Amino acid sequence: MALSINLGFPRIGRDRELKRATEGYWAGKVSADELASVCAQLRREQWEEQRNAGIELIPSNSFSLYDQILDTTAMVGAVPERYRWHSDQVDLDTYFAMARGAQREGLDVHAMEMTKWFDTNYHFIVPEFVPDQEFRLASTKPFDEFAEARELEITTRPVLIGPVSYLILGKPRETDSEPLETHLDSLIEVYAEVIGRLGAMGAEWIQLDEPCFVEDRSAKEIAALEQVYGRLAEVAGNARLIVQTYFDHVGEAYSALTRLPVAGIGLDFVRGQENVALMREHGFPSEKHLVAGVVDGRNVWINDLSASLDLLDDLQTMVSADRLMVGASCSLLHVPIEAARETELDQELKSWLAFASEKLAEIATLTRAVNDGRAAVADALAANRAALETRQTSDRTRSHRVRERMDALDVGAAGRDTHFEQRREVQRERLRLPALPTTVIGSFPQHPKVRVQRRKFLRDEVSRPDYEAFLEDEVRRAIELQEEMGIDVPVHGEFERNDMVEYFGERMEGYAFTRFGWVQSFGSRYVKPPLLFGDVHRPEPMTVRWWEFGQSCTDRPIKGMLTGPVTMLQWSFVRDDQPRSETCFQLALAIADEVQDLEAVGAKVIQVDEPALREGLPLRSDGWEEYLRWAVTAFRVTTGGVRPETQIHTHMCYSEFNDFIEHIAYMDADVLLIENARSDEELLEVFRDVDYGRDIGPGVYDIHSPRVPPVDELAEMIRASMRVLPIDRLWVNPDCGLKTRKYDEVVPALENMVAAADIVRAETGVPV
Repeated sequence: MALSINLGFPRIGRDRELKRATEGYWAGKVSADELASVCAQLRREQWEEQRNAGIELIPSNSFSLYDQILDTTAMVGAVPERYRWHSDQVDLDTYFAMARGAQREGLDVHAMEMTKWFDTNYHFIVPEFVPDQEFRLASTKPFDEFAEARELEITTRPVLIGPVSYLILGKPRETDSEPLETHLDSLIEVYAEVIGRLGAMGAEWIQLDEPCFVEDRSAKEIAALEQVYGRLAEVAGNARLIVQTYFDHVGEAYSALTRLPVAGIGLDFVRGQENVALMREHGFPSEKHLVAGVVDGRNVWINDLSASLDLLDDLQTMVSADRLMVGASCSLLHVPIEAARETELDQELKSWLAFASEKLAEIATLTRAVNDGRAAVADALAANRAALETRQTSDRTRSHRVRERMDALDVGAAGRDTHFEQRREVQRERLRLPALPTTVIGSFPQHPKVRVQRRKFLRDEVSRPDYEAFLEDEVRRAIELQEEMGIDVPVHGEFERNDMVEYFGERMEGYAFTRFGWVQSFGSRYVKPPLLFGDVHRPEPMTVRWWEFGQSCTDRPIKGMLTGPVTMLQWSFVRDDQPRSETCFQLALAIADEVQDLEAVGAKVIQVDEPALREGLPLRSDGWEEYLRWAVTAFRVTTGGVRPETQIHTHMCYSEFNDFIEHIAYMDADVLLIENARSDEELLEVFRDVDYGRDIGPGVYDIHSPRVPPVDELAEMIRASMRVLPIDRLWVNPDCGLKTRKYDEVVPALENMVAAADIVRAETGVPV
C-alpha cells in the first residue's frame, strides 16, 4: 500500500500566533516559558491537523522559531565566537542574537548573514565556519519535539537538514578552504549521535534534506553523500533513513543518490519533471521507497488530480505501490495555511485555490486513489475537473486589451536611447548632488499607529480624508527628519503601502487578495503574496498622488518608488496557465505606465526595485540564459521610455552578483543600490574584477537587525567600498527599506550614516 507523506507545514499559526509571541519575547513582554507554550500549542495543532487529514508520515523538527538552518547551527554548536556562547546548550538569546544581532550590556554584535532559500522568498541564516571549527551536540530540539508528539500518540518522522547541504550552504571565515573538505568528518559524528538517539527513541523514519543536489554539483560534493550516509546508516538502528530533495531535478547526482544505503529517496516531480526521465533511464532500486512530490508545495492553485494520478501510474511502472510515498513537492511552509478561511474571495476564484490544508487533502486523495482505485475518489476527481475547467474557460483570466498590447511589444527595442555616460552628465547638472550622495531605499518605519489607522480605514471607521490627512502628517515628518539628518535624496516613506508587492497588485487588474494568506519570509517577517490569476494592467496611476505630496514638502529630489516586474512576479502566487515570462512582460508594461506618469509630474529620480531578480535565477545553470534574457528585458521595458535627465535607480538584495553581473549592467539602471552589510564585503569583490560602469550604493548597515551601527563602523564600510569602487561612482545607503524597524533605531542609524559620509568626504577632500 502507498503511504501519504507531508514534508512540512506552515509554522506561523492561523492568526500569526508565532509572530506575536516571538516579537513579544524580543520586546520583553513575553517570557521564555510563554513563548515555549505558544510554540507547543502550534505544533500540537499542526500534528493533529495532518493526522486528521489522513497523512500517515507526519514530520517533526520542521517547526522553527526563525529558520531550520539556524536550528541546525544550534544543534551542531556552530556558534561564532563573537556571540560569547560557552554553554552546553544554545540558549534562546544566543539563538536570536545570531539571527538579529544584539546590542546590550556586554555584547554588541552584528547578525550572521541572511540569504534566500534557493529560489524562494524564504530566507535562512548562513552558517559560518572557521578553520578550527568544532561541532558538538548543543540542542535537544529534534528529540524534544519527537517526544512531544509521542505524548499525543503520534509517531512522527524527524526532519533534519542533511549535513552535506548544511556545509555547502555555509561560508568559511578566515580561510579559503571549502567547508565540505575541512569539516565533514567532525560534523558527521554529531549527526551520527542525533540519528542514533532518534532511532533509540523509536523513530521509524528519519528524513534528511539534501536540497543542494538539485543544483549543479561537483563529483567531490556528490562523493561526500556516500561518505555521510554510509556512516549514518551504521548508527540508524531500526530507523529507516530518507534522503529528500526538492525544487528541481537531481541531474548528475541521481545515480549516487539511489546507491546510498538508505531506505528512501525523495524527488520533486513538479519543478523537477526531469526526474521521471532520470528514473526511466537509470532505473530505481527495487528495495528503496520513493517519496513522490506530485502536489505543488510552492503555489496556491489546485492540483490537476487526474494528471497527478497519470504520473503516479507511470512511476508505478518503476516503483511498486508498497514502496511509494505520495506527497508534496516540498514543505508546505511556502504557502498559506487554509483557503477555506478566505470568505471574502468569490466562490469561483476560491474553487481554484489549495493552501496547505487543502494540499493535505489532495495528498490523501491521491494516496487513496493509488491504493483503492480512481473509483474510490470519483467525487473528488469530478469536483477537481470541474474547477479546472472553469479556470481554463473563465473570461476573468484574459484581457483582449492586454493581449493586443503584448502583441505590439517589441522587446528587442526595449531600453534607453542614450548611453549611461551621456545621461550621467545631464543628471549631475540637474540634481547637483555632493560626492557620496546619501539616500535610503524606500520605506520608513510603519509604527503601530500607522497599522492601526490602516485597519480602521479598511473597516470604514476612519474616513478617506481623515486617513489621508494622517498619512500626509507621517510623510511630512519623515521628510523633515531626512532633511534634518542631511539625506541628499529623500523618500516619502511609503506609509500608504501595506507591502511592496501587495500595494501595487491591489491597483492592477488580474490580481486578487487574501485576508489570511500569510507566509513566512524570515523570522517574524510574514508577507501576504497576492494571487496573480489573470492578465495584468494598470487602470490608473498608483503612486503619483503620494510622490507629489512628498515633493511638495522639500526642495530636495524625492524618489519615485516602484516595485519592478520581476519582483512583482516572484513575490506573487503566479498563474501557472501561461509562461512566467509572458506574465512578467504584462507587469512590465503596467509599471512602465507608472514610470511615465511620475516623470510627467516632475520626478527627477525614480527607483524600480528588483530585489527578487537573483531569486528567480533557475537552480541549474543551463536555464540561466533564458531566464535572464526575459527578466532583464522586462526591466528595460519598464524604464526604457524616460528622458536622459531622469535618473533610474534599482535596488537588489541577497544577490551573488558575480553569477550575472553582465546582465545587471544590461539592465542599464543609472544607480544600483545593493545589500552588502552582512556579507563582510564579499559582494564588493565582483566589482574589483569587473568594470560595472554605473553608480553603485553598497549598503552600509543591516536593517534586519535592531542594532544601531556606530559612526566609525559605517565610515569603514564606506572606505571598504572606496577600495574597490571610485568615489565618484559611490552612493551611501542602508541595505534595504526601513519598514520593519522602529524610529528609535532608524533615526540614530541614519544620523550615523550621514555623519560617516561627511567624515569620509572630509578625509578625501572631495567637493561637498
